[in-house]
Amino acid sequence: MNARAPAPALARAPADVVGAVVRPEIRALSAYAVAKAEGLIKLDAMENPFPLPEALRAKIAEAVAAVPVNRYPDGGADALKAALRHSIGLTDAAGLILGNGSDELIAIITVALAKPGAVMLAPEPSFVMYRMNALYAGMRFVGVPLEAGFALDTGAMLAAIDEHRPALIFLAYPNNPTGNLFPAADIERILRAAPGLVVLDEAYYAFADASFLPRIAEFPNLLVLRTVSKIGMAGLRLGYAVAAPEWTDELNKVRQPYNLNALTQVVAPVLLAERGLLAEQAGILKSERGRLNAALAALPGVTVFPTQTNFVLARFPDAPRAFAGLRAAGILVKSLHGWHPLLEHCLRITVGTPAENDALLAALTQLH
Repeated sequence: MNARAPAPALARAPADVVGAVVRPEIRALSAYAVAKAEGLIKLDAMENPFPLPEALRAKIAEAVAAVPVNRYPDGGADALKAALRHSIGLTDAAGLILGNGSDELIAIITVALAKPGAVMLAPEPSFVMYRMNALYAGMRFVGVPLEAGFALDTGAMLAAIDEHRPALIFLAYPNNPTGNLFPAADIERILRAAPGLVVLDEAYYAFADASFLPRIAEFPNLLVLRTVSKIGMAGLRLGYAVAAPEWTDELNKVRQPYNLNALTQVVAPVLLAERGLLAEQAGILKSERGRLNAALAALPGVTVFPTQTNFVLARFPDAPRAFAGLRAAGILVKSLHGWHPLLEHCLRITVGTPAENDALLAALTQLH
């Protein structure tokens, strides 16, 4: 028997060729790094911490077993759309488009509106992928700083709208990473002043006391963007956008064929039907959020900011030390120190199970 020949060495792409053809703004970036969390209590990514009940897991397994994975999925995801409309009470008159997470929908929206010279406008700090997708699409990005304490500077937003006439405005509602919910009256003023599309990113709708989804028909330039990632389905990668059909018809032209895999299309309806379970889990997390807020605020030198999400933003006397201490204790949170001047010495902490939150507070008490 002949010995297997060694694999040939991989040819190296010439650096000068790479540098010559890759866009310089892409060359200047670093890839988005996802922290490894094996063996750690994972409180860094705003996921739902509760595992599924065994009976529900069996129901999902049965649904998945029937999927013909040798075939392409339904390109229109019609059954999933119907289940989603039923779950959120959406009529057939509203436009609906689905994405591989809300991240894909942010990219679709940006590409569709990125005419030469077009501007994207958003407050900052906010979800970093707004700015990144503007860069990817070659769209000029204008950031409007939040006020101290993370309040929306509505006057500055309106002035920027008047000056730049943005084709696209992103507003996270509630805002990530700050956690606060901007006043509805301020959102209405922006909607009325905007010459283009206004996207309200309601990723944390399940934990907030307000939503603009019921008001889609009231504002013809409003699109409400959501994800199911925060309510227990992060692994499915399912986002959805609701707007007037005139918007979703155009966005659908940019959507890639078969963008939602067959497994997501059969599992998501099973979970969406469990509205009681999802509401119960959201209620527990909101209660735990209140407990975390109070306990963190009682720590010496720690400032906790108002939140209507499933995470808490807190400023520590020394955020790098607190982050490292928690990591050493087996707990992973998100350090925002260095991201933006308003976020200096801030950690973003996902609300976990009661036991996970107990471990977090015990570790922080030891550090203090």
